[in-house]
Amino acid sequence: MTGPASGRRDLDSASAASLHPAAREVLLAALDRGYADPRRLHGAGRDARLLLDNAREATADALDVRADEVTFTPSGTHAVHLGLLGLVRGSRRGDVVVHSAVEHSAVRHAVAWGARASEVGVDHLGRIDAGELTARAAAPDVGAVALQTANHEVGTVQDVGDLELPDDVPLFTDACASMGRLPLPEGWAAAAGSAHKWGGPAGVGVLLVRKRARWRNPFPGDDRVDERSTGFENVPAILASAAALQAVVAERDEVGVRQHALVDVVRQRVAAEVPDVEVVGDPDRRLPHLVTFSCLYVDGEALVTELNRRGFGIASGSACTASTLTPSHVLEAMGVLTHGNVRLSLQRDTTRADVDAFCDALPGVVAEIRARVGL
Repeated sequence: MTGPASGRRDLDSASAASLHPAAREVLLAALDRGYADPRRLHGAGRDARLLLDNAREATADALDVRADEVTFTPSGTHAVHLGLLGLVRGSRRGDVVVHSAVEHSAVRHAVAWGARASEVGVDHLGRIDAGELTARAAAPDVGAVALQTANHEVGTVQDVGDLELPDDVPLFTDACASMGRLPLPEGWAAAAGSAHKWGGPAGVGVLLVRKRARWRNPFPGDDRVDERSTGFENVPAILASAAALQAVVAERDEVGVRQHALVDVVRQRVAAEVPDVEVVGDPDRRLPHLVTFSCLYVDGEALVTELNRRGFGIASGSACTASTLTPSHVLEAMGVLTHGNVRLSLQRDTTRADVDAFCDALPGVVAEIRARVGL
C-alpha cells in the first residue's frame, strides 16, 4: 500500500481500492490488443471481442452466474440505475420500489427519478426489519424490492437471501460494496457491482440480470447486440477488472479473515481510547474491511484534514455525498451519532502496523480539535 515507502497510509478503499497487481498486468497487456470496437468484423475488432468475451466468462465464473447474465457498464452507479429501473419497467404490478432507509444514493436517486418509494426503517445496527419489508412488498402496486447486500458506510450485511417475497416481485441488490469480498446472496433478479471497489480500474460497472427476470431497458436503446448494452465498452479496463475480481475471489478467505481481525482492533481501540465516540454498524455481520465511528464535538472535515496531515487517508460524511460533508442519511436512519463521522476501509495490504499507527494518532487529533473550540 502507500504506507511505509511513502509515509502515507491509504485507509479509504471503499472509495477506491488500489489497483490490484493482477489488474495492472492485464491492463497494460490489453491496451495494445483491446482498443478496437468489439462489434467490428475486422481483425482488431475480433481481437477486442475475444477479450470482452473472456472478461465476461471470467466475471461470471468468479461470481457463480451465467456469462449471458453479465453486462458491463460505465460505472457501478449506472449498473444500479439500469438494474433497478429495468426491473420496475418490466413489472406488471406497479412502479413502487420497497427499499431500506440505508440504501446508497444511487438507489434512492433512481427511485426518485423513475419510480415511487416505500421506505423501510432499520435498527441501530443498520439491519432491515425483514418482516416489515416482506409485508410492504405484498402491496399490489409494488414493482420491485431493493435491498443492499452490505452497507457502503457502516458495513452491515443484510440477509438478502432469506427474504420471502411474492413470486412476482423481483429483488434488486446493490452489491457494489461487497462484490468480490463476499459471495453473492441468493434470491436476486438483478444485482450491481463496481470494479474500482475490488481493485479494478475505475469506470467499469457490472450489471447482473437473471435469465428468468422480467427486465426491460428503462433508458434509450443502443444499436449493440446486448439489449442491456450501454455503448462502446472499455475492453482493456473490463478485462483488467475481471482479472482483479478473479484474484480477489481467490484470496478473499485469507484477506477477509485478516482484515476482519484488523477492523476488530480499530473498533476496540477507538471505543476504549477516544472519549465520547460511537462505533457504529454490526460488529460481526459486516464487511471485513470497513469500520465507521463518530466523535462528539468534532467536525468531520477537520478530522479528515488533520489526519491527512499526519499521513492517513480516510473518509467522512455520507459514502455518496462525502464531497459536501452533509449528514449521512444512513447514520440518521440508524439513529446514531452523525457528527464527526469517520470511515476507515482497509486496502488489501494494510498491516497491523498501519492500523496501530492510526489508532495511536487518533486520540491526540480528536483532543486537539476539541481544544480549539474550548472543549
